[in-house]
Amino acid sequence: MVDMADNSVPASDHTRDIISFVEASPTSYHAAAELAQRLERTGFHRLDETEAWSSVEGRHYVVRDGAVIAWITPAKVTPRLGVRIVGSHTDSPSFKLKPNATVTNQGWQQVGMEVYGGGLLNSWLDRDLGLSGRLVTRDGQAHLVRTGPILRISQLAPHLDRTVNDDLKLDRQRHLMPILSVGRPDLDVEDLLCEAAEIKREELAFHDVFAYLTQSPAIIGPYGEFLASQRMDNLSSVHSSVAAFVDVKPTEDIAVMACFDHEEVGSATRSGACGPFLEDILVRIAEGMGITGASYRAMIARSSCVSSDAGHGVHPNYVEKFDPANHPLLNEGSLLKINANQRYATDGVGGVLWQRACTAAGVPTQDFVSNNSVPCGSTIGPLTATRLGMLTVDVGVPLMSMHSTRELAGTADLAYLSKALGAYWAGA
Repeated sequence: MVDMADNSVPASDHTRDIISFVEASPTSYHAAAELAQRLERTGFHRLDETEAWSSVEGRHYVVRDGAVIAWITPAKVTPRLGVRIVGSHTDSPSFKLKPNATVTNQGWQQVGMEVYGGGLLNSWLDRDLGLSGRLVTRDGQAHLVRTGPILRISQLAPHLDRTVNDDLKLDRQRHLMPILSVGRPDLDVEDLLCEAAEIKREELAFHDVFAYLTQSPAIIGPYGEFLASQRMDNLSSVHSSVAAFVDVKPTEDIAVMACFDHEEVGSATRSGACGPFLEDILVRIAEGMGITGASYRAMIARSSCVSSDAGHGVHPNYVEKFDPANHPLLNEGSLLKINANQRYATDGVGGVLWQRACTAAGVPTQDFVSNNSVPCGSTIGPLTATRLGMLTVDVGVPLMSMHSTRELAGTADLAYLSKALGAYWAGA
């Protein structure tokens, strides 16, 4: 008989750390705050975008809402200076709290929420949910907030819908409205949020608040080979990035970690990959190092970006949905993501760059390409390549149940990805 993993198989330091990171990061705003704390502890200095910077050299970072960009400059500027960027995203599919959210319906108090991103909606049913995000007070200050389990989206019992197991259809307005309480018509969810954030109700001006799964991540499998968790897309990449980045030593290039927000809704925001955030920071770094005009453009031409976002592992129950010749497995290495129509930015040169990093790190990698009959998703790689015009390659760990509120990752893959990103930044 095999001993179960949670009793006999010790988790690696990397797996324990990503669990801690996920639990600290129920929203992009919390993820940005956690990233800032980890960077500060390892010698990075926070800069304010609204001020002139006296120096960009060394180890610095900037926070813009739920996004973070950090960098490490080389000891000296050489004629062949370039930038090595790892990009990821801090958001995940969820439900966002509407204004005037609390309503009473048939004696129940419910909460109005808007679907955020392309989630696997049925995975949110019958879960213990909390609310988290930021409250903005009338003085313009943002306050992070997080409740315990206070919400539930309950299913209708099969006795009342005999077709539910054959044809589940969820109306996004009627069927996905969480229950908050019962018999309390004066209860207001915003009052609960203000209480949790320790601010006065009359001070609240606006909020960016999301539902999150309160269940902790779990290491599962007979040998501890899997991590079941919310937000693996894409905290798997964010954590792997920062875990490697804090140990990066200066090289001949500028090392940059860019963690964007709003990828799940198209990235077209001031803190998303379509916005100017990364370009703004790169220009300011370059100017601070005396690099402008044509010299800046040449630096960008010598640069590269590894766009790291989760991908799909082959599903044994739905093999027909995958390419017949490419079946990536969990725990067999991170994915090199390829698409002829440039839904992923990978090309031959970028593919070699990633293979070189994995070889230097001593870790495996796998190819992912879509079945021709299944539309391919996309990510921040093509957006970054389009905006900056630099060599970009798309990678990420394989997942099962992507966009579920409880995704499944391979514990080995998480460490593999971090090692490969570290090797890329080190100059591989």
